[in-house]
Amino acid sequence: MEFAIVTILLFISMLAYFKIADHYNIIDKPNHRSAHTQITLRGGGIIFPIAFIIFCLFNLNETIQDYWSFGLGLLAICTISFVDDVRTLSNKIRLSVHLISVVLLLYFTGAFTLMPFWVWPILFVIIIGTLNAYNFMDGINGMTGVYSLVTLGSLAYINKDVIQFTNENFILYPILACLVFLFFNFRNKAKCFAGDVGSMGIGFWVIGLITLLIMRTGEYKYILLLSIYGMEVVLTIIERILLKENIFEAHRRHLYQLFANEKKVSHLIVSSVYAVCQLLVNIFLIHSELPLWAVILIIFIPAGGIYLGLKWSLKKEYNL
Repeated sequence: MEFAIVTILLFISMLAYFKIADHYNIIDKPNHRSAHTQITLRGGGIIFPIAFIIFCLFNLNETIQDYWSFGLGLLAICTISFVDDVRTLSNKIRLSVHLISVVLLLYFTGAFTLMPFWVWPILFVIIIGTLNAYNFMDGINGMTGVYSLVTLGSLAYINKDVIQFTNENFILYPILACLVFLFFNFRNKAKCFAGDVGSMGIGFWVIGLITLLIMRTGEYKYILLLSIYGMEVVLTIIERILLKENIFEAHRRHLYQLFANEKKVSHLIVSSVYAVCQLLVNIFLIHSELPLWAVILIIFIPAGGIYLGLKWSLKKEYNL
């Protein structure tokens, strides 16, 4: 009954946001790097911080004590991202808020207590890099929602059948938010896009869960629950560096962009393939008892080879 009520509240919140976004003209206009051709409402990812607020209302007894730092970090990064969706902010302002949010996230997960201080800067780089990877990959319909759904579903399975590392509802609420968001986004003509508030919001939540899992188990392999995103972003950055391009400027060099923009493959098919690839990785990852180095080689050698082969083929076909 609780989850039915939560789902209804999330639907109502989305419909209310659509009216607000339409009234204040919060839209996404296609540009030279866009994979879409029509004006669409932006900021639909506001459903993720709303989902956390609803989670707090249904779990008042433990929210203040256990989740206050996570909540402040999530709301801070979502607020600055939403403002940036509406009005472009300077990198210094955004990065400052990101750093504060990551500090709160690490405090929430107990990393400052469990990890030596010299590891802290590494964690900052990894988390901020992963957040930006989530943002970079949010470029076609369905990608953020379906990929996050696979990762969250894998975390829910681990929490239930492998090792309990958090409150079950803390995973189920963002899953419900993803499903509601996908109802409006997983379409050939999306009703809304996630915007920075969405990619950063759900990215922050997923990273928080993975960090909790790693702190609970000491198993660093679980960072590979985001390995497809990680591989895509790292290889694309390397490619742009080799081409002497500014890696901070917008571009259309991601493999998913080539498929969607040049090959004209359906956004929904491309998003689904990425999600299925990550699901296969997750199934292997969860059940593997191999050492970390072996798991990394087994995942990245074939995945990297396929990725580079597909990209080379597309670039050759379209003279890119």
